[in-house]
Amino acid sequence: MNYKVAILLISLLPFTSCAPKIFQDNFDGDSLNMDHWSYEEGDGCPDLCGWGNNELQIYNRDYVKVEDGNLVITAIKKGDQYFSGKINTKDKIEFQYGSIEVRAKLATGKGFWPALWMLGADIDEVGWPASGEIDIMEYVGKEPGIVFTSLHTPASHGNTINTKKTAIEGIEDGFHIFKTDWSKDNIKFYVDDVLLYTFVPKDYDDKHYPFRKPFYFLVNLAVGGNLGGAVVDDTTLPQKLYVDYIKVTKL
Repeated sequence: MNYKVAILLISLLPFTSCAPKIFQDNFDGDSLNMDHWSYEEGDGCPDLCGWGNNELQIYNRDYVKVEDGNLVITAIKKGDQYFSGKINTKDKIEFQYGSIEVRAKLATGKGFWPALWMLGADIDEVGWPASGEIDIMEYVGKEPGIVFTSLHTPASHGNTINTKKTAIEGIEDGFHIFKTDWSKDNIKFYVDDVLLYTFVPKDYDDKHYPFRKPFYFLVNLAVGGNLGGAVVDDTTLPQKLYVDYIKVTKL
C-alpha cells in the first residue's frame, strides 16, 4: 500500500469509529430483507380490532414493496375496504439506546396516518403501555404541516401526554430526516437536525421511563382511526409512504 494512503486511512480511523453502527437498512435490491423485518397483516381482530385505534385499513404484505432504493408502503381502497402495509423488526432487530435516523417522504391527505415508531421488546410479557412506545414521527393528514413526536408510558396510562406537535413548513414536500437520540436519561426528537422536543421523566422508574431496555422498529401507514380521523379523502388515493433508509448509531 502507498505510504501516504496508509497514513490517510489511519488518520481517518478515529472519525469513522466515533459513532459505531448498530443497525442500518438502505432498502436496496427488489425485496424486503426478511432477516430484519416481518409483516403484520390483517385488521388486528380478534385481540386488537382496528389495532386498538379504530383504524379502517387491513394490512397486507402486497402493499409493502422495495423499489428504487426505497421501502414503499401504499394505501389503496378496493370497494369499501382500505388496504395498506405494516412491518416490524420484532425478535430480529432489537437494541437499547442510540441515535436513530430515518429518511422518509410522507404520505399525505386527510385521513392518512404514516408512522415511524418503536415498542419495547418485552411487550408480549408486560403488555402495552408497560412496554413503552417511542413515536419517532407521526403525521396526521387532517392536520397538515404538523409532525407529532410522542412517548407512551404506564404513568400516562398510554395516553399521549408526553408529546410535541410541531409545525414544519414544507414537511409534505420531498424527503426529510427524522431523528431520535435515545439514552438512559432522556429522549430527543429532531427533524432535519432541528431539535423539536426533549423528554426527561419525572422519575426514572418503569412507570415514568420504561425506556431502559431493548426496543424494536415498526413502520406503517394507517387509514382513519382515533388519531387519523373519521373522514378520509379518497380523491388522494393511492397514498405512499417512502423510506430511503433507517440507521442506528451509538450516541
